[in-house]
Amino acid sequence: MNWFEGTPGDTPFMMFTWHHWLMIIILIIGIAGIIIFRRALKDHVSRRWEIGIAITLLLAEAGYHTWLIVTGNWGTHHALPLELCNISLVLIIVILLTRHRATQNIVLFIGIAGALQAIITPVLSYGLPHFRFVHFFYTHILIIWTAVYFAVVRGYRPAFSDVLKAMLFLNLLLPVILLINAQVEGNYWFLAGKPEEGSMLDFLGPHPWYIISLEFVAFGIFTLIWFIFKERK
Repeated sequence: MNWFEGTPGDTPFMMFTWHHWLMIIILIIGIAGIIIFRRALKDHVSRRWEIGIAITLLLAEAGYHTWLIVTGNWGTHHALPLELCNISLVLIIVILLTRHRATQNIVLFIGIAGALQAIITPVLSYGLPHFRFVHFFYTHILIIWTAVYFAVVRGYRPAFSDVLKAMLFLNLLLPVILLINAQVEGNYWFLAGKPEEGSMLDFLGPHPWYIISLEFVAFGIFTLIWFIFKERK
């Protein structure tokens, strides 16, 4: 089967099979490596490396949209870069290219929380060796790795006020996403309904009440992330 062609039935993705666990293990090993070797990374990871990673993420995302267009699967109801992880990916690329601290202090929370949930319970149809599988896990893992890298290697430690800023950022975007969903009959941010494949949203109540539950969950997760990465005296 061609790496870009075929149907989900040819290479179906199933949660918690060996290739899913492999991606989770790679994520964990990468995080541990960044933390353990943070001093060496600070000395040896140059701007060239950061910019190079940003370029690979841009190419991966461009490849994904090209694949959607070529296969006739691109549509405004699902392919606009409006999911939280899409937004986080754009912000991660900005950070890699500019080292912008304020952007890092937002994406540390929304990027880690969103990408981690996506990796644990992926809304994904294609398994290995399909391009979509590789694209999905490469971009989501790099969101988390980059956010951790800038926090522990580059010293972009968050303040508790950054938790509030991240919550404000999400709530300012929320009505915009709701409006776009209504216009394109989409389900961005799963605001119109839960994913059929199952996700963590299943534990947060029925629609639309889980949206309110998500506010409290997001604040709790953001606070935990702040506690993990805050400056230690």
